[in-house]
Amino acid sequence: MKNTFLKRVALVLLVGVSFSSCENSDPITVDIETQDFVWKGLNAYYLYQDQVENLSDIRFSSDTQLVNFLSDFSSPEDIFNSLTIAGDNRSSLVSNFNLINTATPFRNSFTTGLEFGVMKDPTRIDSIVGYVLDVLPSSYASTQNIARGEFFYAVVDENNNIIRLAEDNYIDNLIEYQQSTLSLLMSDFDGTTLTPNGKRVDLIKEQYQHPAIHLKKVIDLAPTKVGYLMYQNDFSRNYIQDLNATMLEFRNEPIDELILDLRYNIGGGSFANTVAEISSMITGQFANEVLIKETWNTKAQEWFQLNQPDSIVTRFPTTLENGTTINSLNLTDIYIVLNGNDYRGNAALELLINSLDAYMNVHVIGNSTTGNNIGAITLYDSPDYDFFAMNVNHTYALQPAVLTFSNLNDQTYQNGLSPVMQLCPTENPLELGELGEATDPILNRILNYITTGTIAAPPACNSLGLEILYNSIHDQIIEDNGIFIKQDLPNLGR
Repeated sequence: MKNTFLKRVALVLLVGVSFSSCENSDPITVDIETQDFVWKGLNAYYLYQDQVENLSDIRFSSDTQLVNFLSDFSSPEDIFNSLTIAGDNRSSLVSNFNLINTATPFRNSFTTGLEFGVMKDPTRIDSIVGYVLDVLPSSYASTQNIARGEFFYAVVDENNNIIRLAEDNYIDNLIEYQQSTLSLLMSDFDGTTLTPNGKRVDLIKEQYQHPAIHLKKVIDLAPTKVGYLMYQNDFSRNYIQDLNATMLEFRNEPIDELILDLRYNIGGGSFANTVAEISSMITGQFANEVLIKETWNTKAQEWFQLNQPDSIVTRFPTTLENGTTINSLNLTDIYIVLNGNDYRGNAALELLINSLDAYMNVHVIGNSTTGNNIGAITLYDSPDYDFFAMNVNHTYALQPAVLTFSNLNDQTYQNGLSPVMQLCPTENPLELGELGEATDPILNRILNYITTGTIAAPPACNSLGLEILYNSIHDQIIEDNGIFIKQDLPNLGR
């Protein structure tokens, strides 16, 4: 059974595998030892090894032939690029492994706490209208008289000049401003008419640590109790204890169904073991049953199936990595909200959806996901490819794609996952409502779906043709680097 999975950490090899036909006594000199490491690592573990002629086990009949091949490449980058297939955007070569061996930091920002969007003002050429998307809890903005769904049209600079916001100045005045205070002049706006309302809001940037849980509540749809959880952070281990505590609160209600709202989630921080832990929080009735299956390259897969078949599956855990008991909800239905042009789910979320789909009703709300079902590992230049006894002559590490994921029913998702309820690409700035309340159109549709079992016809998207120019939350989305794993593998020597 797999012990754990980690993003951007070494693949711990109690064994270091090489399926190469070359012997360990290769006459490798210092000037090509990094190229040798790259070739051997990819030959052993690369997912597409059997598609690359120069990685074939029978490509070289002697050590000398391999050395001559390696000597043709002037850098590790050159040989890495030559040995990976076209279109492989998951594999990477890291020139300094010290840059990837740091823990994921907790999410901090220097912010007023105001999340906002900007759209063109249809009533005035070149002017724009700002609108409030969210006010972060316990931020400076949360202490001021400003709320989601309000509009602003101008700022007041430090010389007390009123500056009407326009396409050519909103970045300087709303995003990259230098003064200590952001002073907004508010307005009413109905999509066709903008009317200043005399309200001014002064906001100050502060260092802000984002809360683990953005919003949680229980919605009583008698006789059904629905847990609502808005989660905006990454999927690193930083917040797993907080999620587990929230599940305990929901279990004590108890709730019958769960809405996981990720419309403003920043993605990133993909951990397969965290996916398994969250899966057990949502369910609980499937302890130790197979949740995730792995498929490695042909030769590695054959070895695993013959010798260690249980090492290429992940089962529902009953405890967190630190031994804490997982608080399970024993649910049969979960509603996962995705929304927005720039967020279609990250690799960890896709793995969660696909893995749970074999056991419960997973209702995806929003857009189709991108389809990233590939796992990668980190290899170091050491006898077992782990972080110990490394070659001190260089700091390179390999992060190759090594496997694909599927669920209990062998279903995978390389082409993405489709929603059961489609949402508009962007929220309507004129009808945002309050997060966590039925006035929020997205939440209201889901609650109606839960109550009636019927998906209502989608509303008209952007019927007024409003042109969105900017969304402050989209700027915070983290690049999805996929899922990294930690795995014990057979040791047949390098």
